[in-house]
Amino acid sequence: MGKIIAIANQKGGVGKTTTAVNLAAAMGILGKRTLLADVDPQGNSSSGVGIDRRKLKNTIYEVLTGEATVQDIMIHTEFSGLDLLPSSMDLAAAEIELAELEHRESVLKNALVPLRNDYDFIFIDCPPSLGMITTNALCVADTLLVPIQCEYYALEGLSQLMNTVRRVKRQYNAQLEIEGVLLTMYDGRLNLTQQVVEEVKKYFPRKVFSTVIPRAVRISEAPSFGRPIQYFDKSSRGTESYNLLAEEIIRENKM
Repeated sequence: MGKIIAIANQKGGVGKTTTAVNLAAAMGILGKRTLLADVDPQGNSSSGVGIDRRKLKNTIYEVLTGEATVQDIMIHTEFSGLDLLPSSMDLAAAEIELAELEHRESVLKNALVPLRNDYDFIFIDCPPSLGMITTNALCVADTLLVPIQCEYYALEGLSQLMNTVRRVKRQYNAQLEIEGVLLTMYDGRLNLTQQVVEEVKKYFPRKVFSTVIPRAVRISEAPSFGRPIQYFDKSSRGTESYNLLAEEIIRENKM
């Protein structure tokens, strides 16, 4: 049975979507059947694997509103072992529409749970907010992966995220745990980076991945070409780091 991992941090610019795309691609390369569910209205995970969202008839929005099934919107990408449930700007309206539904927190769960046996890993790229869509993602997820950038305000707002996790755990998903905290935009030469690492490890004892993601131009360039870093520059530090992260997660989960 596949594992469902939500990737979330309501603070923007922390490498959330970059991690979703590149980690999912790394899993596929390592032979794991992988699904990337893009539930961010910005749809950057979709474009990050080369999908032109303007040409899509249906997306995850139609799944959440009951107008389509996941099979209707499933895209088998050109990248090894990687499938996609794409997003669109319409998803922004789903926050309001879901609020009116009964059992509104379980809509995404009802869509994704039947896919568990088809994949080794299902990654959910959440919006940079703590609204109803993120709540839906946390309700279906087994674990939460939190990217944190190695910058001055790294821990800002994280107490809100943890409060949301505790609320979801208490009300809807008692099994929800932290998969790990991922340090992104890492530059070991800076004193500030070391200070942030120490602070994050105090806040999340024993939950920080040993793999870190470096600050690297090639990681930033890859999305504009619609390719995960592994297919954009396979010899880059970014490729090595995301592959190591995938191996670390596989090892920890004994998969």
